[in-house]
Amino acid sequence: MEPKEMSQAFLPYKILKQGGCGEIVEKKSRFIATLSPAASEEEAAAFIESIKKKYWDARHNCSAFVIGERGELTRCSDDGEPAGTAGKPMLETLLASGVRNAAVVVTRYFGGTLLGTGGLVRAYTQAVQAGLEASLVAMMQYGTEYRIGTDYNGIGKIQYILAQMGLEAAETEYTDTVRLKLCVPFGETVNFCRKLTEATAGRVVIEETGSRYFEA
Repeated sequence: MEPKEMSQAFLPYKILKQGGCGEIVEKKSRFIATLSPAASEEEAAAFIESIKKKYWDARHNCSAFVIGERGELTRCSDDGEPAGTAGKPMLETLLASGVRNAAVVVTRYFGGTLLGTGGLVRAYTQAVQAGLEASLVAMMQYGTEYRIGTDYNGIGKIQYILAQMGLEAAETEYTDTVRLKLCVPFGETVNFCRKLTEATAGRVVIEETGSRYFEA
């Protein structure tokens, strides 16, 4: 596959690394947004059910989730709110954030005042935004996996290059030689190999072991 085709096929995307909880109050109604990572529809469904049990006394527990590198699987629920005023704006907020593999439940405790269609859409949107702000998001990039071998004279130069390029070894093994395992973003692989070869005067073993998405 040509490099241009590869870069178009494997675009970076964001994931929810750690969920958070945010809350807003609108005319005495409480809107509590709880987010969680979800890699499958089953995980999302289990999370949504757990929040419904936690907030069993709430008027509504509306939900949405986005799963897949390109957001291939989406679902949302108004849970008794007027159609299109809760689940849809929640899902649209998730999609607009670019975050994937994420599920959110917005719990509403009714404050006694009707908000109207526009008010509900704004409240559920703002609640999800507050939840996202309280969550930890990570960027996933597609790259090539390498196993690097060098002597002790070369390791310092290699570590300098890694720091310079913002890369980090997943594993480092010190024996009679030094071996590292790491992923390099697809667009930087040629430059990476050239830099290592030049810095060590060719005294480095660079073995390509695969390709995958990794956390940048």
